Amino acid sequence: MYSPPPDPDTEQRMRTHHARAAKALDVQTEPGGEFWGWAGRTLGAPARTAAGAPAWLRLVSAPEAKASGKLWDGAMDAQHAFGDLDGHRPELLAVHDAVDDGTAYRAELSARVDQPVLSGDPILQHDLQLPGSWWADLTKTLEKVSATVTDRVAVRQQYMNRAIPEFVGIPAPAVTCWTTAHADLHWANLTEPLRLLDWEGWGQAPEGFDAAMLYAYSLRQEDVATRVRDAFPILGSPAGLAAEATVCAQLLQTVARGDNLVLEGPLRNWAEELRRR
Repeated sequence: MYSPPPDPDTEQRMRTHHARAAKALDVQTEPGGEFWGWAGRTLGAPARTAAGAPAWLRLVSAPEAKASGKLWDGAMDAQHAFGDLDGHRPELLAVHDAVDDGTAYRAELSARVDQPVLSGDPILQHDLQLPGSWWADLTKTLEKVSATVTDRVAVRQQYMNRAIPEFVGIPAPAVTCWTTAHADLHWANLTEPLRLLDWEGWGQAPEGFDAAMLYAYSLRQEDVATRVRDAFPILGSPAGLAAEATVCAQLLQTVARGDNLVLEGPLRNWAEELRRR
């Protein structure tokens, strides 16, 4: 979760269009619980439908010329591909599109998840004691996701060929199997009971990509990182090397840009382990 954008014009513009979308979808927003995305690109808030059902209204904006493609259509594509994933994914109820002064807006109305996310930050900063049933639900749900056929792409071979040698220091490992991944599996996108949030970027990735991503964001909590490895034995195996190297490269790249700096040491240790393998 981010703070409101520093630009007051952006903040006002997003609030105005969020209110317009609520009216168009015949929902009433509720005070409190406002959720801003990076740089004011998204704004979400709790709402209720005309029938009184709890919902969540999320507005995303982009320049009109860029309002298409994988990220823009991720939620709708996920609804068509997965539905509610046996109750582990918030159902998308309605979508409303609008364009104003060269900016496109998409409002997504989803079933509300009342449970708080497990972490306010993607990087886990505290220990978590999750029951075995939660881990079983997670592995089963990701297995179902991975078996889904899609032409969406979350990770491109060209990126791996470029980024892994640069940031991990090894040639890009061969991908033995491409599977479908959520592709943004971190602790700020998970709840207990299990719900997987934020389906913008899902698509094909090296097998084990979601497990590697969750492991990376657990590196500051040794016990949880160990639990992730126990739940996903592909981590540490030859079959998982491509996914691990890709995630490690992605996050080391963010470190090079000045983000996720608290992960720099653990990520470099992980990269050293990958080089030994």
